[in-house]
Amino acid sequence: MRNQPTPALDPVRWASPPGRPGLTGRVVSWWGERPVTQAVLLTGVALILVFFAINTAANMERFGITPGFGFLLRPANFEIGESLIGYQPQDSYARAMLVGLLNTVKVALVGGLLATVIGVALGVARLSGNPLLSALVQGYVEVIRSTPLLLQLFFWSATLQALPGPRQALNPVPGVYLCNRGILLPAFAEDGAGGWVLLALLAAVAVGGAGMWLRSNHIMGRTVGSIGRGRWPDALILLIALGTGAGVIAGSGVSLTVGFPELTGFNFVGGGVVSPEFSALLIGLVVNAAAMIAEIVRSGIQAVPNGQWEAARALGLPRGRIMRLVVLPQALRVIVPLMTSSYLNLIKNSSLAVAIGFPDLVSVVNTSANQTGQVLESMAIMMGAYLTVNLIVSALMNAQNRRLTDRRRR
Repeated sequence: MRNQPTPALDPVRWASPPGRPGLTGRVVSWWGERPVTQAVLLTGVALILVFFAINTAANMERFGITPGFGFLLRPANFEIGESLIGYQPQDSYARAMLVGLLNTVKVALVGGLLATVIGVALGVARLSGNPLLSALVQGYVEVIRSTPLLLQLFFWSATLQALPGPRQALNPVPGVYLCNRGILLPAFAEDGAGGWVLLALLAAVAVGGAGMWLRSNHIMGRTVGSIGRGRWPDALILLIALGTGAGVIAGSGVSLTVGFPELTGFNFVGGGVVSPEFSALLIGLVVNAAAMIAEIVRSGIQAVPNGQWEAARALGLPRGRIMRLVVLPQALRVIVPLMTSSYLNLIKNSSLAVAIGFPDLVSVVNTSANQTGQVLESMAIMMGAYLTVNLIVSALMNAQNRRLTDRRRR
């Protein structure tokens, strides 16, 4: 009789009775099938980390550097060209890093919004029946995807720096001037008015979003009775949102007088200016991300079955309404998960701003590390900041994706 191989013993099954794993069974299950090997590997990694930690601490002590984050309270003593909040060189390193983080968030928010709008338009145009338009969009996408982003940023930076001086500034539309000192735009004359307007806009968006959520969950319908359906709730939500924004502006007491840039002598006065560094970074990120988003939108639209198009045409709907009311809502289930990666890439790619002189988080942290010698602490702060921002974006996009999935299941 042929010898039968002895079956391997399951450590989890033999460690404790079935149905009652117990502490021993859970430990064995956690370690896996080769606990000794994994324990040795874990110990080796821990020893390597301890070795590097001891070596780093010894080197920092030799150079007179005290480990820790106490340096954040010391004066930074360096200028930052652009900031959303007040900043002086006498301010602390912590405030300087906050300025850099806000600059990064600013370019990420504006870039994400513009890239989404342009990318969706290009994705729809890519599927146009016009062969010239479709070929142009395809060529744009291929060029952008086949060249490094850093090279694109250098190109846009050189282009903006090559604009004429203030006296020969380009004036494409009234009140807007393009020169080598930046893009000059109409702006609120009173300091701080722009911040209050942004706050009012955010409040209006929050109230409007809450109203749409209440209506989508049929809470508003039960509250307002017969007007819970139709166009009246939309108008009501819009009215409440606009009223909230107006209330914020009225409560702030700021004047919304708009000032226009005017050439006086060798430079412009009045209005607002967008620096060449920020403009180059924003244009580069938007152009690059829009190409990726265009391909995502194209794939999402093509994932919708042709029967949906045919059914909508049978109802007599024009192509524009078919795309807006039938195809795009169904394509979102494919588009939204991929858009998350595009937004995260845009945020991470903003770190290339240091190459063209924009004071983002990476630039400020590098300067702080060079002046203090606290390299590890500075890198930890930068990694934590990017990780936090990306996790927030991922959580918001995942929530939207779950919302779309639940709606589709209904």
